Amino acid sequence: MSSPCKVAMLANIPAPYRIPIYRLLAATPGIALRVFFFAGSEPDRNWDAVRQPYDHMFLKERFVTVGSRYIHVNPDMWGQLRAFAPDVVITTGFNPSHLLGFLYARLHGARHIGMTDGTPESEAGLSMLHRLLRRWVYGRSQAFAGASRASMQLLASYGAPTDALFQSHLCADNARFEQEPEPEKVHDMLFCGRFVEAKNPIFAMDVAQSCAEVMGRRVSLAFLGAGDVEPTMRAHARTLSLVDVNFLGFAQPESLPGHFKRSRIFLFPTALDTWGVVLNEACASGLPILSTSHAGAAGEIVVDGVNGAVLPLDVQAWAQTACQWLQDPASRQQMAEAGRQLVRGYTYEAAAQGLVQAVTRAMQVPV
Repeated sequence: MSSPCKVAMLANIPAPYRIPIYRLLAATPGIALRVFFFAGSEPDRNWDAVRQPYDHMFLKERFVTVGSRYIHVNPDMWGQLRAFAPDVVITTGFNPSHLLGFLYARLHGARHIGMTDGTPESEAGLSMLHRLLRRWVYGRSQAFAGASRASMQLLASYGAPTDALFQSHLCADNARFEQEPEPEKVHDMLFCGRFVEAKNPIFAMDVAQSCAEVMGRRVSLAFLGAGDVEPTMRAHARTLSLVDVNFLGFAQPESLPGHFKRSRIFLFPTALDTWGVVLNEACASGLPILSTSHAGAAGEIVVDGVNGAVLPLDVQAWAQTACQWLQDPASRQQMAEAGRQLVRGYTYEAAAQGLVQAVTRAMQVPV
């Protein structure tokens, strides 16, 4: 029997929505996976540590903060990669640590797979130097994995050949959300995510207030999450005359299905999200979704007029649509079924299979 293909996955931190994919990839016959994490967590993440049933290791944690980004630098990775001796190195970004892994692959004859959840919009502001770096790295890679159709477009724009592109979705545990018992609806609207300006939580409050004014009744809005702008949010909530704002705190993944199922509409007024896993969760929970086009998932699992609406950041437009949905349970039910159908193919198994295909293709291409 030939030896299994040794695959090194280089990732910033263990994100809960990626762990099941690593587990499935590690269980694939013919693949020996080891995941190298640059850190156990980052300051803006509140996830609890979870069991990781696959070969992994945490490198010596070193990162610097630049604005809202965390730049990881892990020089000890070179020695760890030499000890593991991978056949394939998968990098998930362009931190110095990712680039070090790419250079290791180049110097040691390993294949390289470039993996991204970026989109043309999310990388529109990159400098020429950053663009040239991506083109240089991708021009020396043997396969590519993108989280969305927009990610595939981005990779192609840097010269990745079509036959080397494979999709590895960002996804949620659809069955867990679908199968959660239907409780009594408590909240008209739900916002779930980090409390930062780019997510526009104040906008969500203004939508709820405008909707309440149109319907002539109070509207309840629940917030799940945490972040720097929470004091500003709480202050703004006190100015709203017709909205009951409920701050539910940060919720760990296991408690999310119940929170989603107790709401009627999901609001996602993001200014920029490369995907938005909460949208997978909202679809699987059967919630109609109001989103901007700045979410990578818009157009894939959130389709305007099918299971939600994709609108510009206009309070009145959002409020008008929300009012129509709140006053029409039959329409909400139709969108609920459509959303569940749209997200059904976005599974951990499909995401892992995309990576298996990328590894298989990489091993067939000369270095």
